[in-house]
This record gives sequence, structure tokens and C-alpha cells, in this order.
Amino acid sequence: MKVAVIGSGSWGTALAKVLADAGSDVVILSRQKSKAAYINAEHRNPSYLSEYRLPDRVTSTVDPACALEGAGACVLVTPSKYMREGVARLADYIAPDLPIIVCTKGVEAGSGLLMSQVVAEVCGDPSRIAVLSGPTHAEEVIRAIPSGAVIASESASLALFFQELFATEYFRTYTTEDVVGVELCAAFKNVIAIAVGVAYGIGLGDDTAAMLITRGLAEMRRMVVACGGKTVTCLGLAGAGDMVVTCMSRHSRNRRFGEDYIARGKDLEDFERDTHMVVEGAVACRTLEALEERYDVELPITDAIRSVVWGGRDVHEAAKLLVGRSLKEEFYEA
Repeated sequence: MKVAVIGSGSWGTALAKVLADAGSDVVILSRQKSKAAYINAEHRNPSYLSEYRLPDRVTSTVDPACALEGAGACVLVTPSKYMREGVARLADYIAPDLPIIVCTKGVEAGSGLLMSQVVAEVCGDPSRIAVLSGPTHAEEVIRAIPSGAVIASESASLALFFQELFATEYFRTYTTEDVVGVELCAAFKNVIAIAVGVAYGIGLGDDTAAMLITRGLAEMRRMVVACGGKTVTCLGLAGAGDMVVTCMSRHSRNRRFGEDYIARGKDLEDFERDTHMVVEGAVACRTLEALEERYDVELPITDAIRSVVWGGRDVHEAAKLLVGRSLKEEFYEA
């Protein structure tokens, strides 16, 4: 099967390898002609994970018609803040019945829509849209280190289709119908990873990190349930699994952003200029505010990170406000 991968960043590159190893012919849609030409000639991405050779079955193009013509599936790896405009540019090339899987984690600014909902608004027919999430760093997936992810879709048959499409000896996928839960977990864990990074960056320890992760899971659960998702999803690969790896691994750009930039007085512009990467947690802590207000859900860690990243609050002040909150029961519904 031919599969179109929309996005030539590190995650798109790693997933292209997985799909090729699973038996598909993969076409990566890139924005730069020079990058597409390099991938075709050298079988490497010159900008991301360039030390790893891609299978011969992976090619690249800048032409959306070429990427999507005859494709049996579309894999979206566009950053969340560009998702709507990116999919809108592709809409004329995406067949009405083409299966789509969203591999981007985040919430749309203003609307509070999840990425699958944005894609459905633009392309129609949410029953053909799935999402993929889990504790999967591109730096390890491309090395064929065993990883696990979850594929969510309201259509059980579509979830099974994508489960088979991605199946390799090193990339194991599970299925669920809880699209809302999986996508919200994916957005939340990036925010908490920034908090953990900040904590380490200002000299705090593993105990603090564990507290932030656990209380972050509590925030995640409250929002997931309020939006109609399932509590159990927060305990799975998209929730606890992705939370742990994103918070504790140095591969995590969100943790690095908190630890090496925010904690040292640098900002989002500094990080993006240095790495040419989008910090999804920085976007999510802002965009989650729409859902927080809509459902009246308490998200103290998310609020603290938003105030630091976007409001200029001092990290030490934010930390004091968090630990100075009134004492509560560990498990409560509000």
C-alpha cells in the first residue's frame, strides 16, 4: 500500500520508517524542495534524525497531488498550530473515503477543538479519522527500539486497519474507541513535562518530579472525564505511559524546554530558533484554557506553566504558588 506522510519533521521521519518496515511504500510530503531531493537521493532527512538511513521504500515530494494520489492512507504529522491551515491546503487532494490518522498532539487555539475534530471539520466524515499516541520518542522509534502506542477511532474497523498498517516487530499498537481521552492525554502530558523540566532546572529533585507527574495525571483525568473521555485511558499508554516518558526522558523537547530554557530565563522563541522544533506543551498550556473555562475544571499545574511561558511569571514565584495551595484530599472530583 502507498501511504502519504504529511510532515517531514522528526516524528514524521520516524513513522515513515515504521510504515516502510511494515511493508508500505511511503511518500513524505515536505515543504522544501531541497529536503525532498535529499531524502530521495540519500535516503536521509537532512534536518532531523539525519544520522539514520531511511528504507528505500521511503521517498519524498513537495507536490501534495503526487503524495496523495493513489494513497491508501494519510498520516498527518503537522504541528498542532498549523493543522487547520495545513489540512485545508490538502483538502482537494484527499479522497472522500481516504483513511486518515492524526499523529499530532494538541488542542486548537480559541476553539478548544482536538486535532481529530479540526481535521473532521475540514475534511468531513469523522468515522474515517483515527489518532495515534503513546510513549514513543522519534529518536528511539527510528532505531527500532521496542515501543508501544495506542490507536483510537470511533470506528473499530478503522482502528484495526491502522493497527495492522503500523505493525512491526518493534512498534506495537493497541486500539481503543476513546478518541477524546487519548487526544487530551496527549496534550496534557506535554504541559506537565515542561513543569518537570522547570523543577529540575531550578534544582529540585525526583520527589518533586514524581509529585508533578502524579498530580498532572489528576488534572488530566479531571479534564478527560469532563470532556466525555474515560478514566481508564489516563492509566494507559496515551496517559500514564506517555506522561512518564515525556517527563523523564532527555529526548523530550518539552522537558528540555522547561529545564534548559524556561528555568534559565530563556523563552519559547529561543528554543524554536535553536532547535527548529515546535514545543507542543507550550501551545497546549495556552489552548487548554478554553476547555478549562468551558467545563470549569481545576488545572493548577497547567495554569502555572501558562503563567510562566506566556505571562512572564518568575518560575520560583509560580512554584511557591503551587506548593502554597490549600491542602486537599488526594482523590476528589472537582
